[in-house]
Amino acid sequence: MSPDDQHSLPAAARSAASRPPTVAVVGATGAVGTEMLRVLEARGFPVGELRLLASRRSAGTTMAFRGAEVAVAELDEAAFAGVDIALFSAGGERSRRFAPAAVAAGAVVIDNSSAFRMAPDVPLVVPEINAAALAGHTGIIANPNCAAIISGLPLWALHQANPIRRVIITTYQSASGAGAAAMQELIDATRAYLAGDEHTPTVMPHPYAFNLFSHNTEIDPDTGYNDEETKVIRELRKIFAAPDLRVTATCVRVPVLRAHSIALNVTFDRPMTPAAAREILAAAPGLRLVDDAARNHFPMPNEASGADEVLVGRIREDVSDGSGRSLALFVAGDQLLKGAALNAVQIAELVRQR
Repeated sequence: MSPDDQHSLPAAARSAASRPPTVAVVGATGAVGTEMLRVLEARGFPVGELRLLASRRSAGTTMAFRGAEVAVAELDEAAFAGVDIALFSAGGERSRRFAPAAVAAGAVVIDNSSAFRMAPDVPLVVPEINAAALAGHTGIIANPNCAAIISGLPLWALHQANPIRRVIITTYQSASGAGAAAMQELIDATRAYLAGDEHTPTVMPHPYAFNLFSHNTEIDPDTGYNDEETKVIRELRKIFAAPDLRVTATCVRVPVLRAHSIALNVTFDRPMTPAAAREILAAAPGLRLVDDAARNHFPMPNEASGADEVLVGRIREDVSDGSGRSLALFVAGDQLLKGAALNAVQIAELVRQR
């Protein structure tokens, strides 16, 4: 909303538009919820009142925010009275139950689950790509899948210069994508393995230490794709507003604590040189070029962990395509930040501006 627009509003409305919003974080004690609090604080997001909402077992605990301890309350429908922005990261079931109550109470919901992503009337937003989609929201805005965000940023930058015709995506997804319990399971399993002890997995379906396996989501018996792969394919098409974009994905869980890595093989409408791609990616928002062939230094999850930017590099011609229209590249991004909490807060910042 522009200053002129605010001036034309009644005094009460101008006051509501300018005051710091009441912000609720749903799932505040989880891995992504914890990062949401940190990102809100680090980016100086204006918060008039903060409400931390979680399950009954977390109610009564406290979490630090801007030098104060804030009590965690139990999530229920009545918790949203007076809330302006509600950041949800509590799973699809809770989002489907409680997001409509938050909207009915007057809040704008930014939801990190998959519950509403493919709903036609819900924008699926990566601010660097399709911020304009926010104009059509009716109270709920969806945060995309982490792998779709991390792969989408470099793909979009290249797509603007030379339309993409096909993408082959292979992900190497860390424990952080499955939450705090999976991260702890990887730590415990690694300790046990190194000590020569047995460790029975309880969060993941297979032994996690020094192992990798197909992403731990359900396999579609008709397509053979797991649910994570289907999400990445469908969500990229929606974010790019390109329903016919040819995308395939293979999603794998790897024994990395935090930050996802992704190999991309991209075919363009016209020839694209690695040098041209580097120039485009180096200037694109949300990306950091890490492409030092002399030192064999390319994107790595340990350098992406804790970083706001998605690292992109290993940019080279696909020598199997003699037309010069295909490139291979490698990216790494923090699933808890740009893949989740940071993207959600960036959406909230745009909501505040409108």
